[in-house]
Amino acid sequence: MLCSRVLQERFGRVVDDVRGLYETHGPALLAYASALLRNPSAAEDVLHQVFLNLLRGRVSITGEPAAYLFRAVRNGALNHIRGQSREADLTDAAVWLESPDGSRETSLALQSVLRTLPSEQREVIVLRIWGQLTFEEAADVIGISPNTAASRYRYGMAKLKEIWK
Repeated sequence: MLCSRVLQERFGRVVDDVRGLYETHGPALLAYASALLRNPSAAEDVLHQVFLNLLRGRVSITGEPAAYLFRAVRNGALNHIRGQSREADLTDAAVWLESPDGSRETSLALQSVLRTLPSEQREVIVLRIWGQLTFEEAADVIGISPNTAASRYRYGMAKLKEIWK
């Protein structure tokens, strides 16, 4: 009986911890997966798989949780892309990015402009702005140097500013 109660308490803590991570990082992780996959349904699947693996105890987080979660989502998205024969484009009506003002129109406009960027720049911008990662953390997620991440961000933002005029 004592063993059962201890297991329930531990599992309850794990569920609470995972729920907290999902509530804190879920929207940014979904935006990142959507930016990589350009398919909202596939992005949700990848995100949910990452959190299911945490709940099932298949993986454990060592270090900064945000960096781990973004890396896990990136790996899941890349695995999904490798497993697909073709990519599905986002429809204009699909909102995968939350705008600062919360309006659907602004979200769709941001998505449209982000789609014009090379994927390397789009990836760093989403990690930096919506994921709120440092350049070091974003670089670690992607597997590049922090200076490369910073320059991709800088070039991408310059292009966005020019397009947004």
